[in-house]
Amino acid sequence: MKKPIIDPWGAVLFKDYQKIIKNFGITPFDEEILSKLPNPNKLMRRFVVFGHQDLERIVEAMEKKEEFCVVSGIMPSAEKLHLGNRLVVEMVKYFQDQGGKTYLLVADLEALATRGISLEEAERRAIEFYIPAYIALGLDPKNTNFYFQSKNEVVKNLAYEFSTKLTMNEFRAIYGEINAAKIMSVLTQIGDILHPQLKKPMPTVVPVGPDQSCHIRATRDVARRYKKYKFILPSATYHKFTPSLDGEIKMSKSKPGSYISIPEDPETAAKKIMNAVDGGRKTAAEQKRLGGEPEKCIVF
Repeated sequence: MKKPIIDPWGAVLFKDYQKIIKNFGITPFDEEILSKLPNPNKLMRRFVVFGHQDLERIVEAMEKKEEFCVVSGIMPSAEKLHLGNRLVVEMVKYFQDQGGKTYLLVADLEALATRGISLEEAERRAIEFYIPAYIALGLDPKNTNFYFQSKNEVVKNLAYEFSTKLTMNEFRAIYGEINAAKIMSVLTQIGDILHPQLKKPMPTVVPVGPDQSCHIRATRDVARRYKKYKFILPSATYHKFTPSLDGEIKMSKSKPGSYISIPEDPETAAKKIMNAVDGGRKTAAEQKRLGGEPEKCIVF
């Protein structure tokens, strides 16, 4: 039976998280792992984080006060961040607060390869909106290593090294049909995740949505095969998607009006919220008889 494919560049809203856990080798995030985490944040306590891979490794590092790092990236494919991106920021902040060395990359090469955004425009967006938004949402800039993919020669060199460790058939098995630009993007992301371990192997955690699980899988495959650097397989946490305001896709910068930007002026945000799917019935009589459907209410 053919294994399901997830498109990390798409905007599909996944709702069956148990199916994702089953199909993609993700460990459920449960009370047991929650009880081991120091001062878990609200995304963990409310199980918005639904799965993980090898998070025990990070827990052990925190308990023993050993070095570990957290890696995340932002692709400036639109002018600003949106509300759904906040989940990633909160998870990165959590691991940073627990002592994790923090690496935040601007995926300008990925934006160029997959969205046609010039390096100059990507840099402008990152400096004017993306990085300030991450800092405003709580990331400590003094303890964060910011960099642009296009300016990190180590990461780019690793991408070429790692290209020898994955075949085209393996790329297709993980990503489906994939073009050369996306292949280079994947290899660069693998370099992003693993390059903090070049000086010293250490546990690494990458907080992502389930659509990015394919990148984690590819990275772990490369780390497992590449004996030269003695990489520790990266860990990951997986959080549920924030739906778009119309409830049709995950909140995405690719669909205007379906997301709330960070920052967003109050009047525009209020207008968007008032037009969001609210879980109300089709008629007043039906609403009175059956009540609303809060599980469908995006605002709720």
